[in-house]
Amino acid sequence: MKKTFLSIALLFVAFVAFADEGMWILKELNKQSIARMQELGFVFPIDQLYDEENPSLKDAVVIFGGGCSGVAVSDQGLIFTNHHCGYDAIQKLSSIEHDYLKNGFMADSYENELQADGVTVSFLRSMQDVTDEILPKIPSVLNEVQRELAIDSISDLLLKEYEENPFIDAQVIPFYAGNKYYRVVYDVFRDVRLVIAPPQSIGKFGGETDNWMWPRHTGDFSVFRVYADKNNKPAEYSKDNVPYRPKYVVPVSLKGMTDGDYAMTIGYPGRTQRYLSSWGIKQMMESENKPRIEVRGVKQQIWWDAMTKSDVTRIKYASKYAGSSNYWKNARGMNEALVKLDVVSKKESLESRMEEWINSDMQRKEKYGDVLSMLKEAYTETNDLAKYTTYFLETFHNGIEIIRFANTILQFDTNGSQQEKQEFISDRIINAYKNYNPDLDKKVLAALMKLYAERVPEQYHPDIYKTIQKKFKGDYDKYADWLFKRSKFTNLDDLLELLKTTDIKKLIKDPAMELALSVKDMGYELSSQMIPAYEKIMQGERKFMSALMEMNPDKEFYPDANFTQRLSYGTVRGYQPRDAVWYHYFSTTQGVLEKEIPGDPEFEVQPFILDILKMADFDRYADKDGKMHACFLSDNDITGGNSGSPVFNGKAELLGLAFDGNWEALSGDVVFEPEMQRTISVDIRYVLFVIDKIMKAPHIVNELNLVQ
Repeated sequence: MKKTFLSIALLFVAFVAFADEGMWILKELNKQSIARMQELGFVFPIDQLYDEENPSLKDAVVIFGGGCSGVAVSDQGLIFTNHHCGYDAIQKLSSIEHDYLKNGFMADSYENELQADGVTVSFLRSMQDVTDEILPKIPSVLNEVQRELAIDSISDLLLKEYEENPFIDAQVIPFYAGNKYYRVVYDVFRDVRLVIAPPQSIGKFGGETDNWMWPRHTGDFSVFRVYADKNNKPAEYSKDNVPYRPKYVVPVSLKGMTDGDYAMTIGYPGRTQRYLSSWGIKQMMESENKPRIEVRGVKQQIWWDAMTKSDVTRIKYASKYAGSSNYWKNARGMNEALVKLDVVSKKESLESRMEEWINSDMQRKEKYGDVLSMLKEAYTETNDLAKYTTYFLETFHNGIEIIRFANTILQFDTNGSQQEKQEFISDRIINAYKNYNPDLDKKVLAALMKLYAERVPEQYHPDIYKTIQKKFKGDYDKYADWLFKRSKFTNLDDLLELLKTTDIKKLIKDPAMELALSVKDMGYELSSQMIPAYEKIMQGERKFMSALMEMNPDKEFYPDANFTQRLSYGTVRGYQPRDAVWYHYFSTTQGVLEKEIPGDPEFEVQPFILDILKMADFDRYADKDGKMHACFLSDNDITGGNSGSPVFNGKAELLGLAFDGNWEALSGDVVFEPEMQRTISVDIRYVLFVIDKIMKAPHIVNELNLVQ
């Protein structure tokens, strides 16, 4: 698979850092960065940002779930994160009788908080540089696969002391394209409970129409509580657990912000490719984004049509649709922004300069002379194959659900103990089927398999396509009808009965399993053809990053995002998206009233909420202008994974929660555009207003350390 650290760098990045660019490791903040932070208005003690021995700000910023950030805001374990980060948990707890997605949820006591089964909250314990314990032990003669295996073996030894503890997550993670390694250790809390979810008309106001757009009026927050055992240690869910007491609790500001104020995020950005070459960008646009846009567009339209016609389907598919659509729209916006900013040609020009630098010195030429040609060759020769692979993954892995069910069942041990079988069924099967509509999946299967056949050459078709041609004359609707009529995997009760009474030999004869196994074989084939090129890319990335840092020994580099804790600094400010248009740095709840559309699933707001907003009695949560500020902009450098990240003022007090970026700068994962790139955050005062006045939960506000 393609690695996170694609590291063909821009030469201008080497010489001059863009204003406030960078997702910095807290332990690697340099004097230049600290000076810039202080120049912008940072007055919090630097030594209290990161400390492994004493409470510090890093202790309050958490990984929420598997791909978001959050922040500890009370000494009773309250965690603020985004509504869309808690969306999956809220959806799983919802039903027709208790529609927490539509109506929201509020727990008026500890006892009434709802267990968010499967949700974890991870607190960073430490980040230790282990580069010197790894790289000197790696022979230079190894190829990339051998090198990775050797590093994995050494990493296993470095992690051995943690492997028996289910409440510790320890990883050895590469930085700077494999030129540096950190051992990162987290304390993982598994008893997490839902406290507050705003109604969807607040937490998801604007839906996909407003996603990645400004101005925003979305109250994108949810509140959870972390529980621990009586010794304040992580534990499995138990009624005897008590609210966790975090090492550090963030104060919450009621002061708001003004244009030009200091703004800082700390969170867990997922993935950037700031050092990606022109060839890599072209492959991303043409071979990854475009197929993803097409396949997800077809699937999502089928889902959306069904969701708008049935509340049952809406609740079942709400989280799945939101997750799919988010990156569908991101891919569209990214391609548009990359073209508009002419990123490819700029990268090509910079690569030419890089080549001149390498060729101007014989030692550099010997060491780095093949880097650019290696990457050009690797990307160019795999463009078509990468495109077919994206169609494959989006169709069969991310598209057709019954294939995922079959792959899960392949892991079922028919010879295991009764307890092992029951745990597998409860954890892996029942939960998945809770949110499944086989009739809907049947439509998706027919549509996506037909699209795949039209877009991908026959040599990359799974063998099942021969059966479809032979038995069904290429009619994918008829094949889908046949499969879903005969497969036991479409019905949970039938599947559970099958698992009780048969062995794996009978399971694999199920039509859904035949499809899954055929798909799996083609997956192996595609992967095997891509491996040689990926080896070249991995080697080129690593060597180029090394050259880049050697070329600029006085420059401090920040590594690409890899879902480790990072800090970004900047200011609150608006931007000019196009000629004669200026976007102000904040929005107000007046925009909710202006956008509200009765009957529209994205913009409808319950009458009682509209009444409260129209009264304009915003109490202490109002800005000094008397209005209720909803969201605000800052020029912080963030990406996916930062969702739920706290936004701090210069005193490290909470201003808001980051939840989105802007459409005009969706190229930000590849290149930071300082005049255009903005972080969209929900104002914490709006969060508190909703909790207090709309959700009627002043007891939650009273838990917080509020500062005026």
